[in-house]
Amino acid sequence: MFKHAQLESVKAWVGDPAHGALPLHARIQRAIRQLILDGALDVGKPLPASRGLANSLGVSRDTVESAYSQLHAEGFIERRVGSGSFVSERAQRLPRRDVAQHPESPRAALSLSQRGAAIYRGGGVRDFLIPRPFAPGVPETRSFPLQTWERLERQVLKEYGTQALLHSPPQGMEPLRRAIADYVNLERGARATPERVLVLTSSQQAMTLCANVLLDPGERIFIEDPVYHGARKAFDAAGLECVPVPLDDDGMLVEHLLKFTQSAKAVSLTPSHQFPTGATLALDRRLAVIEWARQQQSWIIEDDYDSEFHYAGKPTACVQGLDPHERTIYIGTFTKSLFPGLRIGYMVLPAPLVAPMTVARTLLDGHSAPIPQLTLARFIEGGHFGAHVRTMRAVYAERRDVLAQLVRKYLADFVEPRVPGGGMQMPCVFIRDIPEREAVESARRAGIDLLGLTALHASSRHKAGFLMGFAAYAPHEMEIAVKKLADILRALTR
Repeated sequence: MFKHAQLESVKAWVGDPAHGALPLHARIQRAIRQLILDGALDVGKPLPASRGLANSLGVSRDTVESAYSQLHAEGFIERRVGSGSFVSERAQRLPRRDVAQHPESPRAALSLSQRGAAIYRGGGVRDFLIPRPFAPGVPETRSFPLQTWERLERQVLKEYGTQALLHSPPQGMEPLRRAIADYVNLERGARATPERVLVLTSSQQAMTLCANVLLDPGERIFIEDPVYHGARKAFDAAGLECVPVPLDDDGMLVEHLLKFTQSAKAVSLTPSHQFPTGATLALDRRLAVIEWARQQQSWIIEDDYDSEFHYAGKPTACVQGLDPHERTIYIGTFTKSLFPGLRIGYMVLPAPLVAPMTVARTLLDGHSAPIPQLTLARFIEGGHFGAHVRTMRAVYAERRDVLAQLVRKYLADFVEPRVPGGGMQMPCVFIRDIPEREAVESARRAGIDLLGLTALHASSRHKAGFLMGFAAYAPHEMEIAVKKLADILRALTR
């Protein structure tokens, strides 16, 4: 029979509003199970008769019987005909909560693999989940043509029916691969076919695949300095040796690749808008890196993350389209051009890499959801994607100019803006001795998200500052935030 304290514990558990979503018999079952787990009911301890417990709790006998039946099915109690219900001997093997939580109990040290430790040290890539000024890389979603998207999605469901609820081919749905190939060939000067497109969930997944499929742990990869933090974390997690290569206003100094005594298996580039500087890799350097890759039989990993948003003429043709030797892996994403919740990115691969990359992808997440893929294919084919990009390009160009004016007006005593020719964020470099980490953290507490520049550099050749995203924020929102940021920086310089 329960002691008074045990009965009161069951009553409290059953009556707790936090458990109100559970059926009554489940609340009773879990309350008794908790007593057993906590060691309050010992092995062999008899439980009250179902009728007696029902009377004590003010419930029906059937409710208690259901609770006991579930406890018996899970092995927590034994039911003996003519004798009643007892705490099962199996419960003797359960770790006692009071012992496990004792402060003096020995705890095994956390043991991770070398790769697991590298991933953990690197932290998450997406630092800004809810867009607040000035989180970088976040697109404007409030003006997205949602009604058009909904209409196309209904068309997909009507045409495909329950077929759209099944698995997608690991390489991606053929209509989307065809639409992507046509788009990058027309707009980016790529050399793509549907058979060479691999649909993924993100460009970050593409980086991870490249790091693990193309290189072995300990092998070298050339990276830009500064570099996109997501790429660096993917390469570090794969155990690669990242060798930084400096930049100037025309992008990576490609001639430095030839100066290293030991070459690398790959080079990672953001040639359209270098992250975070915004520099565009000059044509002669694009041709030089293609020749380097041919000579060394190395790979070029081209991350073309936001090339749609170029504000002075058309963007330069992608490296992949200039490479006749097929040593370039082209990575694109719709996270920046459409909306982050879409979760669709892609790679255009050299033909020999399609099969191994597709197989490797299946080990990460199997496939991408078919319905968004098919909807996106129609969105592209119907001209809606191009129209949306053109609209957003004008909006983002205006917002870039507004932010530059606001920085010069309110932050001129603290930072110098480096206005980019494209992209969705603007670097600002400190012109006074301001602690970068403290500035970023103070801004975060005030509701402003900045990305510090120091952590993006692999070498000491840099100036402190921060990156300011402007795409997702209206002019009046940016002005309020810039004024608040001015107060924060002013306080730090006193």
